[in-house]
Amino acid sequence: MATPLSDERPLLALVKNPPETVVPPVFKDHTEASRPTWIDSARTVAGHTNRIAHLALLPHTLRGYRHLGRRWVERFHDDYPQQIASTSRALRDAAGDVGTEANMRDRRSKLRAEYRRHRLVYTGKSAGVASAVAGGVTFGAATGSLWLDLIAGIGAMGLGAFHGRDRSKPTVDTVLGLPADDTVRGHGSVTLDDLPQGGKPFPIRRAETPQQAAVCVLLAMVAENVPVVEVWDVERQPWGWQCKVRVDEGTPEAIIAKAGDLETKFDLPTNGVRPQPMVERRACAILRLVEGNPFATAPGLPYRAPKSISITEKSRLGTSVGGDSLDAAFAGVMGLVVAASGGGKTGLLQAIGEITTACYDNITIDCDPHGDGLEDLHDAVRVTGRSHEQIEAVLLFFLMLSKGRARLRAKLGMGKKWVVSKEHPHFTVIFDEFPKGSELAKRLAFDLLLVGRKEAVTLIIASQGGTKLYLGENIAQMIALKAVGPCKVGDTRAVFGDGAVGEGWMPHKLSPATDTDPKDAGHVYLQGVPGRPDEPIEYAVHETPSETLRKLAAERLEAGLVEPDQDSLDAMRSVDLPEYVEPEYDKDGDLKKPAPVELLTWDQLLRLCDAAPMAGAPTDTTAAVIGDAVDVMDKAGVDRMRTETLAARLADYDPDAYSGLTVDALKERLAGPVGKPVTLGPLDGLANPRGFKREALARHL
Repeated sequence: MATPLSDERPLLALVKNPPETVVPPVFKDHTEASRPTWIDSARTVAGHTNRIAHLALLPHTLRGYRHLGRRWVERFHDDYPQQIASTSRALRDAAGDVGTEANMRDRRSKLRAEYRRHRLVYTGKSAGVASAVAGGVTFGAATGSLWLDLIAGIGAMGLGAFHGRDRSKPTVDTVLGLPADDTVRGHGSVTLDDLPQGGKPFPIRRAETPQQAAVCVLLAMVAENVPVVEVWDVERQPWGWQCKVRVDEGTPEAIIAKAGDLETKFDLPTNGVRPQPMVERRACAILRLVEGNPFATAPGLPYRAPKSISITEKSRLGTSVGGDSLDAAFAGVMGLVVAASGGGKTGLLQAIGEITTACYDNITIDCDPHGDGLEDLHDAVRVTGRSHEQIEAVLLFFLMLSKGRARLRAKLGMGKKWVVSKEHPHFTVIFDEFPKGSELAKRLAFDLLLVGRKEAVTLIIASQGGTKLYLGENIAQMIALKAVGPCKVGDTRAVFGDGAVGEGWMPHKLSPATDTDPKDAGHVYLQGVPGRPDEPIEYAVHETPSETLRKLAAERLEAGLVEPDQDSLDAMRSVDLPEYVEPEYDKDGDLKKPAPVELLTWDQLLRLCDAAPMAGAPTDTTAAVIGDAVDVMDKAGVDRMRTETLAARLADYDPDAYSGLTVDALKERLAGPVGKPVTLGPLDGLANPRGFKREALARHL
């Protein structure tokens, strides 16, 4: 570019400076081409014409008549072509079904006939309206009335302008008064307006940035007709991608229904698309695109010293697929664990048992009629039941203990529920392989589920299925804490509800372990965890080596196991037994049917289950008394005796040892190992006296 010299700078030449009246030359850039004046004039005229046209609403008028034309065409066809085409497709799909083909042909013929009639009628109506309008215009032109022509013209323009008005809705930014550049969008946020024209889905592994991953997600959703309109908060994880999505109609159930097809679009493995509907935002979901193991970096089991925690405190049980800690407290929580063979059911129960056996205010009970129960934690478990007799006795004992505590709470000033402490501990009864228990055990367990929670006696049952076929009753949804691992889709619905799959509960998509591949064993969906929202999210419980669990159990056994409080043991003796465990007698007082299970004392229960006796328990100094009492009953040919009768018979049996033996003295001698006298039914002319049964005495020989 040429630049003129400054006036203040002297010219280095013999030519004098130009006069001040002369304007210095201005040199233009050589790249700017000269433009004819008629172009600028034409642009000016066009601008004025456009302004006049907009003032006269001409664009609105033209748009309005185009809109009216489209409406006329739509009403002329009235969806008949689409209905005829759909019927033709149905006819082709029904190939081989003679009845359906005949119905479809009749329907298509009727539709075609109706379509012809509709076109004739609509064309006639349109022609009549057009003739009336044309007649009016012709009359106005023939009479030459300027006012009629003006009114007709204004009416025609007004009609077109009205139908051509702007019907677009203001954007959120416009409503809020915010410019688009000022809106805050989440990391990697993408909406439908941001998608590239003609873009096609591509594998998620090709995405390198959050923005690219968001575009990949939205393109796949559009291709599968999923009504997702926004993707944001995109994060790269060690196992894949995580983002949030929003639908503009329906619910995120549409994503769940299309999960398999989306896995193909993203080129992911089976169960690689894992949507989690958000409870706080009905239209939104957290979408995880899993390429690897999402739990590979999860922390291991924390060390818990003997008697270092309370059953009322939350303890770490596992990790969520999003990396959050799974913390749970098991005080007063009835539980159900469902997982198919190889689903990690035992591992989950061991993870729960590892927490409960580390508590200073809880006693863990293990029942399993088929397998090994808590296995490696055996030393830290206070009572272990394996046979039907042992399990039935355990369940009856704790059912009666819970009833006794219900009457004891008011006396201890505890209020509406049992207050757990070192002096009044909590009981956690774990019943694995529940379907394989006896019918009596199932009935006792069901009753305990109804009354045990408020009395700090909780029951956790485990099964390979959650339907009535496995549990015997439809009790799955009445239990508070539910943990479901790899299973059948019917189990998912039975435990979480009929609409659970559509809401994102998908444990049936998890794969159980094989001999060589752990797969998804130990992965569960949880509901009813205290203090945690019921979200359909996958968790993995801590998998602990058997050797570690055995060391922990031995350490806790050495520190001493928790024992029940004497208040509860005394209170449970004053409550009535369930009718279905009472013995039956005929009208003469003879035993018709013995009791299917007897209520034992705590010491008797420990003996029956081969558990160590209570610390500090007195030695068995009454073995001779028990043996003699059994001999007395055998000689009399009876299986029970009133306390008064037994004391008298013992005095006759061995006068040197039992002369002067009173009823109270006999009760005191037998109270430790045997317990207090029990009801015997009709005996010796009495309706229901108390005394001792031979079978209960013989257990202590």
